[in-house]
Amino acid sequence: MKKLLIKALANSSPVRNFIAKPSPKWTVLLADLLLIAFSCALTLAFGSHHLYGDSFIYTPLARAIFEFATYAILVISLGTSRYIIRLSVIEDTYKLVMLIASATAVLSMVSLATYFTLGFAYFSVWNIFVIGVMAFSLMLLMRLSIKYLYITLAGAAHNKRRVIVLGSAINSFFLASALKTEFEGSFDPIALLSLGSRNIDSTVNGIPVLTYDPEKVPEIFEYYKCDTLLFLSTQMELMRSGTADVFLRNHIKLLMLNQVEEFDMNSKSMPALSSHVHDIQVEDLLGREPIRTDNPAIRNVIRNQVVLISGAAGSIGSEIVRQVAALDAKEIVLLDQAETPMHEMQLELEQNFPDMKIHLYIADVANRERVEHCFSKYRPRYVFHAAAYKHVPMMERNPAEAVLTNVFGTKNMADLAVKYNVEKFVMISTDKAVNPTNVMGASKRIAEIYVQSLFFHLRKSSDRISTRFITTRFGNVLGSNGSVIPLFRKQIEQGGPVTITHRDIIRYFMTIPEACSLVLEAGCMGNGGEIFVFDMGQPVKIWDLAVRMISLSGLRVGDDIEIIETGLRPGEKLYEELLNVKEHTMATHHKKIMVARVRAYDYAEVEQHMKRLEACLHGGTGHDIVCEMKHMVPEFKSNNSIWQEIDTEISREESDDVQMHEIDIDALAPNTILK
Repeated sequence: MKKLLIKALANSSPVRNFIAKPSPKWTVLLADLLLIAFSCALTLAFGSHHLYGDSFIYTPLARAIFEFATYAILVISLGTSRYIIRLSVIEDTYKLVMLIASATAVLSMVSLATYFTLGFAYFSVWNIFVIGVMAFSLMLLMRLSIKYLYITLAGAAHNKRRVIVLGSAINSFFLASALKTEFEGSFDPIALLSLGSRNIDSTVNGIPVLTYDPEKVPEIFEYYKCDTLLFLSTQMELMRSGTADVFLRNHIKLLMLNQVEEFDMNSKSMPALSSHVHDIQVEDLLGREPIRTDNPAIRNVIRNQVVLISGAAGSIGSEIVRQVAALDAKEIVLLDQAETPMHEMQLELEQNFPDMKIHLYIADVANRERVEHCFSKYRPRYVFHAAAYKHVPMMERNPAEAVLTNVFGTKNMADLAVKYNVEKFVMISTDKAVNPTNVMGASKRIAEIYVQSLFFHLRKSSDRISTRFITTRFGNVLGSNGSVIPLFRKQIEQGGPVTITHRDIIRYFMTIPEACSLVLEAGCMGNGGEIFVFDMGQPVKIWDLAVRMISLSGLRVGDDIEIIETGLRPGEKLYEELLNVKEHTMATHHKKIMVARVRAYDYAEVEQHMKRLEACLHGGTGHDIVCEMKHMVPEFKSNNSIWQEIDTEISREESDDVQMHEIDIDALAPNTILK
């Protein structure tokens, strides 16, 4: 009955206005002055008074007026009424203490002055003490009452979601307290879950503090009738270490507040914490700390330069565009053949970088004439080549298109970069180029071979440093177009099933911004001829990824959504490699970027293979194209593919006859960026 009355009262119009809007400062000031006047009146009515003369100034009323005037002046000057009562606790109390201490000091000094000059103390010690205690008690009681009334009515007016806040440190306490007092908030913190090992049996601001025990998690959440855990972004490393899985296994929903700085318990404006709380994404649980780069040298390189990005409308290319724009490039040339995504990219850039000079150039990198027109018109100084076909099964069925775009599109871009004196050419490659088992990976490996051999050929034939060619190689990026994450999300939204190709398949993952920031860093540090590989942390089992995504959606594997194995796709392998078995790495000044000591090939022989590959494109079959690719990349062994028969056709003797000769990479390009 009591709860119903409170709820009805809370939903009445006057009370809702009280909850929604802070009281005007003058009302708090008036209330403070009335309470001080009341304290002075009580001491006037019930205190003991002595008359030291006939003048009005010696009367008890005059003393009371003087005391009130002293407090009033200090209330205004110290600003005790400036804070929003419902949000302020520490500052309010501190200001009240300062007010009482200051007023007591002023009245005491006046009494001492009259004692030494006139022979009597104008204010008795008793009066000074009583007024101070009464004024402090009444003003603090008023504030606590308003705060309690606000919390009670605000909680009754809105059906808040019950949550348990992770941690018992000061930030977790502030988070819980702020959410408690938030008007029209979405969350009601009912407990703090302490990560300390010692037993805890206490409450903080009326919120019980519980001890975290992985075995008792289901009991705790069931007892408090709660199914949601809320934590701070600063606790993400703990969640990645396996703590998140404890809650997910028990079907506890995880919510995260982005940054502690987003709220302030004593802010003068109403905080909107609930809007900053969001569902945790699988990207947040990579199993490692996010990669961050903050190298001022990158900005110094890019600033005021013309930068061309191919594949600019794709997942990787578009993020490179954003990051280059943020680095104050002079002009950015976006090259892509996808019309609609380019239009969307234009709208985004116009909104976020209105002063940036942007050129949109629709072209296919396989069209040399069209691409050359772009180079001759804009004369870029730096080129980031991200244009490529990337879907393994699709390219397995269409090897001609894979070679045309990934190989000869790269050749066109690289040759034109040399012709138009580009300073640096950064090619985006893939971990699938290492010991490739599919056409797509092999086409990217051939592109790597071509740009690297071209650089060493130019360096060997001329003392002048020409275009520096740099390759970056990394694994899967989370959330990119066609990647497994969006696919799983769509399948979960549709009610399942979630499909994976094999229970034991693993992949390396990185977020798009991480990958692109490392591309820029590697491009900045590269001297030419290097293939940079990125430390992508521990590989992720795709089955575990699917289970986590289902759990994060608040669903149960098997009960709500099934996971089905469909079998490996053509060209797919269980695990990806970042380095060939014959390769090893050397460290750079960035702990997440390494240089692969790869095999480098003679440019003349590479050219001969490129001519044969081009001939296969124009007059041969898919079989001929893949066969020539295998001659060019002997480690290319097809897996679960129609092209496996070619591997049995090519004898070891034939492979040795056509295999390209390795050259001494160290003799050609002494590395100057290593530790």
